[in-house]
Amino acid sequence: MNTLIEYKDVEICQAEQIVLHDVNVTVGKGETIYLLGKVGSGKSSFMKTLYGALPIIAGQARVLDYDMLHIRRRKLPYLRRRLGIIFQDYKLLTDRSVEDNLLFVLSATGWKDKKLMKEHVMEVLKQVGMETKAYKRPYELSGGEQQRVVIARALLNSPEMILADEPTGNLDAETGEEIMELLHSISEAGITVLVSTHNKLWPELYPGKKWLFDNGVIKEVD
Repeated sequence: MNTLIEYKDVEICQAEQIVLHDVNVTVGKGETIYLLGKVGSGKSSFMKTLYGALPIIAGQARVLDYDMLHIRRRKLPYLRRRLGIIFQDYKLLTDRSVEDNLLFVLSATGWKDKKLMKEHVMEVLKQVGMETKAYKRPYELSGGEQQRVVIARALLNSPEMILADEPTGNLDAETGEEIMELLHSISEAGITVLVSTHNKLWPELYPGKKWLFDNGVIKEVD
């Protein structure tokens, strides 16, 4: 198995409080992992450690061959380019179109050729069924459409892993299922997908490993 995440005896703190301890998890290429548990159980904190937004204070932790205990700040952009991050609250720039939101990301990650950039943006928008909405501003889109754009943004730099933090939390059941169907198709293409969710239906519809966050520990459950 090609290991993308390996945590051994990891301790994670938030505001000087230990949120998770004795974290021992491994994630391989192409796996789907569901992060389950109550609000405040450490799911988001764990996800933040995967892209260096929250430091790890003890143990051994590797993400895509980066040592997360000793990673230098200047290396974080290189790690993050290999990840696709999907937020519940979208974090789209409201003053520009969908296309310009995505072009902005490409420009920030070193793309130069304007023609290639535009072609690539349309390619990923087509993947998520949003190619006809490229000219619209985020506020002109429904919640589900905005989340599709966020998924397109996450796919821009051909990530090895997608981190989705409550991707269906703000959506109705039908739209949420469409988003999960899309994430499932991404996983089927060989990209590792980690989904933090309160919805216990998703692991039944789209199978994957289930990790329960409870009392400061992570347990794999059936």
